[in-house]
Amino acid sequence: QVQLVESGGGLVQAGGSLRLSCAASGRTVSGYVMGWFRQAPGKERDFVAFIRWNGGTTYYADSVKGRFTISRDTSKNMVYLQMNSLKPEDTAIYYCAARLGLYGLDPRGYNYWGQGTQVTVSS
Repeated sequence: QVQLVESGGGLVQAGGSLRLSCAASGRTVSGYVMGWFRQAPGKERDFVAFIRWNGGTTYYADSVKGRFTISRDTSKNMVYLQMNSLKPEDTAIYYCAARLGLYGLDPRGYNYWGQGTQVTVSS
């Protein structure tokens, strides 16, 4: 089992920045893909970014490319999502997730999820 705990959400004005953190515990996440997803009220859970734990390869949704950066600290078992130039449409609950493999855009493929952290961007 992998336990994931997100933190760092909050209220920010448009154009501002936030950094989300995800602490992984339990079994090792070596060989896993660590993803960030978001879900706005009344909408589906959407892919934001993922990073391969081994090697650090990253992939982003077009909507956040150039504004968000995903990273990991293997010594601390942490995954981060640096969010810059935030827009009101980025408002959502942000979830950290984990799955075995090399790729992961579909939330249905992820086995482990955190509880989520709310990000609200005011205009």
